[in-house]
Amino acid sequence: MTTSSRKRWPLFRSLANVLERKMILPTPRMAWIAMTGALLVGVGYAGGIGLWALLLVNVGLVVVSGIELALLPRRKELSFKRVLPARADMEQPFHVEIHGRSPKPLMVSWEIQDDVPQTFIAPKESMAGRWQGKTATIAYTTAGKERGNYPFSYLRIRLKGPFGLWMKQTKVSIEQEMKIFPDLSGVRGILASMQNQFMLEGKKVNRKERTGSELHAIREYIPDDDPRLINWKATARTGTLMTSEFRPERGKVVMLMLDCGRMMGIELNNRTKLDATIEAALSLAAVALKQGDKVGVIAFSNEIKAYVPPATGMKQLQVMTEAIYDLKSDFVEASYSFALQYLMKVQKKRSLIVLFSDMDNYMFDSGLRSLLLRIRRQHYLLLLGLRDDVLHEWTLIDTKKRRDAFNKSIAYKFTMDRKAATAHIRAAGIDAIDVPVGELAWNAVNRYLLVKSQDAL
Repeated sequence: MTTSSRKRWPLFRSLANVLERKMILPTPRMAWIAMTGALLVGVGYAGGIGLWALLLVNVGLVVVSGIELALLPRRKELSFKRVLPARADMEQPFHVEIHGRSPKPLMVSWEIQDDVPQTFIAPKESMAGRWQGKTATIAYTTAGKERGNYPFSYLRIRLKGPFGLWMKQTKVSIEQEMKIFPDLSGVRGILASMQNQFMLEGKKVNRKERTGSELHAIREYIPDDDPRLINWKATARTGTLMTSEFRPERGKVVMLMLDCGRMMGIELNNRTKLDATIEAALSLAAVALKQGDKVGVIAFSNEIKAYVPPATGMKQLQVMTEAIYDLKSDFVEASYSFALQYLMKVQKKRSLIVLFSDMDNYMFDSGLRSLLLRIRRQHYLLLLGLRDDVLHEWTLIDTKKRRDAFNKSIAYKFTMDRKAATAHIRAAGIDAIDVPVGELAWNAVNRYLLVKSQDAL
């Protein structure tokens, strides 16, 4: 910015403030009336009474305009309030209300322009209405398309008089902030479901029960029960055949690791891989916390972006959500060595480590496998990769042209490379699955319950 432009800037800023906050504008109706008046004056001059027609039109416009401007309220007398929720899920519609208040009754039309963030869905409702009385309300519906914090800073208002000739406009500063969370419908379904039957994305999560090491209850024996679990002491005491019911131990540690590197910013099915990962991680956390386990999270790219130590209780789910809901993918490669070394430093106790990432990272990072094997000696390691459905669809296309055959062969090669990398990791004793983005949460929860049922921790 030059010296001369800096000197002019206060003047421009003052002019912008006048135009936005203090301007009185003619309406289209006023323009049409003025054009009609000019036509009448022209006809009057043609008839020899042009001066009288000019005076009549001008006096009429001045009188009517004066009455209308007198009926419009002063800006300082008005107050406005925006009512919106503090948080909402991504792509879930919510309502916003704009309330206006005046110390005296009004009879005007008003319209607003709210400071809706660009990543929100544009409101479809009319942002105008009638102000009759001391209060008025305009409501609209919108939704956030991306996670994060979004400010609502100002409100533009235009007030139109009873004749519709002039309108006052003003800009009111109303500073508010809203949080757009990931889609937590799957988490709510888990929290609302019964302890023995979880529902996620309309699917029943398989909770494979198996005898564990922790006594859960003593109940009456039924024919399908394992006779080896008959509790003879309780049977002698009650006179009825009783059996002991065991369950896997509670209080185990589940550590979720979220890759926030460059590859996780790729869009699949109109959402990024990181969006799907966060939703799946929170769904898994809800199940684990409901099972009585401790859950923590580490988010990383080339640095640690978020860390929540493991803890129990459903309050931990809210803590984790607040920590990771606004994570963004960075335009750098994720440093797995740094993240896994950080994990070994903060998590000494044997845990279930669930690493959400892209399988391509395991394919091309030769030094990563040795580090994963080192982690496996101390923890149970589960790798969850997101399969590219577009790439998978390319392997199924009809080869009508040479280009189709070339694309299909390349897609098939990449697909087979991913399968080979997954098989190689499994052969090393590391649990790894490569799933479509729509099935990530469901597979993560089922695999966790399988590990718990086998007492692998």
